[in-house]
Amino acid sequence: MGQWASAVLGFEVHPPRDPAPLDSLVIREPRMDTLPPSSLADICSSTRLDRVTHSYGKSYPDLVRGFLGRYPRPPDVVARPQTESDVAALLDWCGERKIACVPFGGGTSVVGGVEPPEASGYSGVLTMDLKALNQVVEVDPLSRAARIQGGTLGPEINRQLAGHGFELRCFPQSYRYSSLGGWIATRAGGHYATVRTHIDDLVESVRMVTPRGVWESRRVPGSGAGPSPDRMVLGSEGIFGVITEAWVRVVPPPRFRASATVQFPHWARGIDGLRAVAQADLAPSNCRLLDATEARINGVAGRPVPTLLLGFESDDHPLDAWIERAVALAAGNGGVCDRGPRTRDSAEEASDPAANSWRDAFFEGPHLRDVLVSLGVVVDTFETACTWDRFAELDASVRHAVGETMHRLCGAGTLSCRVTHVYPDGLAPYYTFLCPSPPGAELEIWAELKKAASDALLAAGGTITHHHGVGRMHREHYALQQPAGMEAVLRGAKRELDPRGVLNPGVLIPANREPVG
Repeated sequence: MGQWASAVLGFEVHPPRDPAPLDSLVIREPRMDTLPPSSLADICSSTRLDRVTHSYGKSYPDLVRGFLGRYPRPPDVVARPQTESDVAALLDWCGERKIACVPFGGGTSVVGGVEPPEASGYSGVLTMDLKALNQVVEVDPLSRAARIQGGTLGPEINRQLAGHGFELRCFPQSYRYSSLGGWIATRAGGHYATVRTHIDDLVESVRMVTPRGVWESRRVPGSGAGPSPDRMVLGSEGIFGVITEAWVRVVPPPRFRASATVQFPHWARGIDGLRAVAQADLAPSNCRLLDATEARINGVAGRPVPTLLLGFESDDHPLDAWIERAVALAAGNGGVCDRGPRTRDSAEEASDPAANSWRDAFFEGPHLRDVLVSLGVVVDTFETACTWDRFAELDASVRHAVGETMHRLCGAGTLSCRVTHVYPDGLAPYYTFLCPSPPGAELEIWAELKKAASDALLAAGGTITHHHGVGRMHREHYALQQPAGMEAVLRGAKRELDPRGVLNPGVLIPANREPVG
C-alpha cells in the first residue's frame, strides 16, 4: 500500500507503524464515586476494552490519537440498553447523579460527535451504546414504510426488510457500521444524489426519549402544522434526547437500472454538464462528478480526466429515455460517453465498470484512510454545498487555501474533489486532501489544513457541512453561519428537554460550565 500511495500521490510515505496495543494503554480509573444501581448493573460496563473503544469516533484526529495510544478522556461507564425503558432509566440516573451522557450508535462520527466531553461539573461520563436496539419492528406495505429501532446498523436494516420485499435505500459511506439513529441525529447524506439526498427525505416520524419524557411525532406523509417536530430531532446530534425508533420510507429493490460514464476535457465543462443534468428534472439516483485526481486515485477511468457517473433505478419502469437524455445533456457540454449508456432489467447490479469501481472505492475509502494513517499520511475529507453561481469562486478559493497550506507545511500534497449530490440550485462538492507529515506533527498539520478549508468554505458562501454533522469539530464555524438567535433557540430547547444539561454537552452548542439544576 505504501508503494501504491507513493506512486499515486507523488510523495514518499513513511514505513508503516502499528497502533498502540490495548494492554500498553495508560488510562485513568473511572471517576464516578458511585456504581450503577443494581437495576442497571447488568447493562453497564467499565472494562478497559469498552472504555477505549467508546472514546473516539472515526475522524482523522481520532485515528491518529488511537495509533499513538492517547486516551485522556475515556468514558467512565459504557451502557448497553436493551429496551426503551432502559434508555429512560439510564437518563434518569445520569440526571440524578449529574453524569454526562453521550449517545453512541455505530461510532462513525468524523466530527467529534461521540467523543466524551470534559467532565468539569459532572461526576463522570456515560456512553450509551444503542446497538442492542436493532429490530425492524413493523412494516406497512401499503404505505411503503417501516418502523425501525434507532440502533439498527445499515446492513441489518436491509437484511430484515428483505423478508418483506423492501429496502431502505440510504447508503452513506459508513453504511456497514452506522445506525439509523445516527443517520437521523446527524442528517446523514445517503444513496440518492438528487431529490432524496438526505435521511431527512426518508423519515416519516421519529420517537426520541428525553430526560423530560418521550418525544414522538405524528406519523403522516406531510404536514403544514407549525414548525416540524421532526426537524427538531434531525441534526440534533444527541443534545435533546436518544432516538429509539423511527418510521422511514422504504421501497422495493430496483428492478430496472441504467448507467453511463461521461468524460470531460476540463473540470469547468464537467460542472456545466452536471448542472444541465441536475436542472432537467430527470432525478438520477447517481449523478457524481469526479475531478481528474479523484478519478485517478479511485481507478475510475483509464484516463485521468473529469468523469461523470450517471445512474438511474426504478422498481416500476425501464429507464432508457432517462439515461439517454442525461447523456445527451452531458454531451452537449463537451462530455464523451465512449461506451454508451447501459441498461439492465434485473435485480442485479448494473454492469458499468466505472460505476462498480467507484462503488467499491467508496465503501473501501475509510479502510484505506486507516492504512494511510499508519504510513504517516495526513488524510482527511471535508464537504460543503453552495449555489451554482458561487461554485467557481468557492472551488478556486478552497484549492488555493488548502494547496498553499499543504505545500507550506509539508512541501507536497494532493487535493481532489468529487461532487456527491446535486440540486437544481446548487451542488455539494466533497474534497480530500493528502500530504506527508514529519512524525509527531500530524495533528498540528491537520488542524491548520482543516481551519484553512473551513475558513475558505464560509468566506465563499458555502456551508460548513453538507452531511457530516457539526459535532464539536465544526461548532465554531457552525455558529458563524447561523442566523442571529439560533443558538439561543437551541439552548432554550435543550433547557426544556434536558434541564440538567447531561446529554452530549459541547456538541452543536458550547456546553454550560455547570450542568443546569
